[in-house]
Amino acid sequence: MTYTSRLFSLLYVVLATGIAFRLAASVFYADGVNMIDHFRIALLTLSTAWIALGSSFALSGLFSPARRREAPKVPAIPIRDLPLSVVLVPVYNEDPVKTFSHVAAMTRDAAKAAPGRFHFAILSDTRDDAVAAQEEAWYQHLLSQTPEGVEIWYRRRDDNTGRKAGNIAEFVQNHGGLYKHMIVLDADSLMSLDTMIEMVRRMEADDELGLLQTLPKILNARSFFGRSVQFAANLMSPIFSRGLASAQGKSGPFWGHNAIIRTHAFAESCGMPILSGSPPFGGHILSHDYVEAALLARSGWKVEVAPDLEGSFEEGPDNLIDFAKRDRRWCQGNLQHMRILVAPGFKWWSRFTLAQGVMAYLASPLWALFIALSVIAPLMDTPHNYFPSEFEGPIFPRIAASESLMLIACIFGLLIGPKILIGLRMAFSRSASAFGGTLPILWSLIAEIVWSSMLAPIMMMFQSRAVLEILTGADGGWPTADREADAIPLSESWAASWWITMMGLATLIASALTADNLFWWFLPIAGPQILAPFIITFSSTRPSGRASALAGLFWVPMEVEIPAISTSQIGILKDWRRIEAENAPLPPDDDGPAAPQALQSPA
Repeated sequence: MTYTSRLFSLLYVVLATGIAFRLAASVFYADGVNMIDHFRIALLTLSTAWIALGSSFALSGLFSPARRREAPKVPAIPIRDLPLSVVLVPVYNEDPVKTFSHVAAMTRDAAKAAPGRFHFAILSDTRDDAVAAQEEAWYQHLLSQTPEGVEIWYRRRDDNTGRKAGNIAEFVQNHGGLYKHMIVLDADSLMSLDTMIEMVRRMEADDELGLLQTLPKILNARSFFGRSVQFAANLMSPIFSRGLASAQGKSGPFWGHNAIIRTHAFAESCGMPILSGSPPFGGHILSHDYVEAALLARSGWKVEVAPDLEGSFEEGPDNLIDFAKRDRRWCQGNLQHMRILVAPGFKWWSRFTLAQGVMAYLASPLWALFIALSVIAPLMDTPHNYFPSEFEGPIFPRIAASESLMLIACIFGLLIGPKILIGLRMAFSRSASAFGGTLPILWSLIAEIVWSSMLAPIMMMFQSRAVLEILTGADGGWPTADREADAIPLSESWAASWWITMMGLATLIASALTADNLFWWFLPIAGPQILAPFIITFSSTRPSGRASALAGLFWVPMEVEIPAISTSQIGILKDWRRIEAENAPLPPDDDGPAAPQALQSPA
């Protein structure tokens, strides 16, 4: 099935790109040929190929045969016979109350239903001494709240060399021999015990499986922005990931968290190189996960995605500014991959995956350059000669209106067509009730398409600036995540996006001066850019709940039926926030072990 899916994607991309190229040539060459037209056609064709690739994965997942959606049958190994596994939770200047509440919820499940089978290790790379002191205090509280049957370890590195990749590598070097498998999470991850057990069973059933990646679903979003992303991820990502998993086969990606890894496979294969030179292109690799997946595949291990596994969750940024900050780090890490695309021994699909990651960020400046050239193009046109020959009648310029509309329809069809098909299928299937019903899905789908179309020009500018900064040598570092950010005031939004407003105004003014017929075509792009500060502030606000006028908008299954692990975590966090607010002394740890300064191996 893997080769069939890859062939389908290739043919789909070639067909869509060919149509876009033919239409673009008809449109841009209609009034004559100049150098800018060549560049515009090349940019549009390359960008269309990128969009078509994502569209092909969505369609492949949507129309894949039912047999491909079935979970693999694995032996139901009794829990008592499962090998010892460790759950790793790397943290970096995180709020320990929030982060440790996730760990507490998972450990309570593990202690109750799988005692002795899972250990938990909180791996701190925190640089702020005040936050580190809070981590140690709340670790003591976490121990005092943890029932017997599970071990929790905490250590803080003195030197955070290699950041998250170095953090995990140091654990594997010092303690990895104790565990056959490790489940890697993020600070905002949640995973049900049933999912952990199923992941271990799948690893045990296939000795060649080195890494199994789950599809983490976003939950607990509160703002309009967060809820829109949460809805799109829950509705569309499972189908997209199904198509992606079918195409990538045994050479899949690693997304850095919510995955299980065979420890000795990781230890023997995933030593991360330090790139020559200084950041942003040199030094330690920021986006280490894709590289680790490629290294595992190079060593002969299977790297697979399991989109059927439920019970894997994460939280996302609740506003566009925090999203752009995180995206900036990902951008730098992905562009670093240009230096290792030709590393020896990589499987060709691993190289393709790395190239996809690079293109994910180059696509934005390519679109921005296309828009800029389209504004300039009318200035380069030569006056039309209506009488090229004295012996012939006048020849009028051809207006490619129909081709223009077809080209726009082609691009928008690739962008939103899969969304519409997925939404309609979900709305009129048995799955609709999980999202609140048919009408809430349709209402939310329309709102998401409109909303994401408004956000796209703004994100294009953030990503284009990130690429430009990186290409000119600016290192973005590893900013701390604010996982519980409040609504953003307009002054902060303006400070972060005033330049986008100026660019939007410049685009509209320039289009009106150079070719007034372009003004209305550019308005859907420049309009949201001009309103960027207001959009950022508005989208960071939180609806007042189900009783509000927006009732039913962006509902997801985790709100219709809250997962037990999420209910547990929310309850723990609420209790701990009360303790924090009251500034009450944390309960003494009478029975648990003392908090170690370095990770102690269990005896």
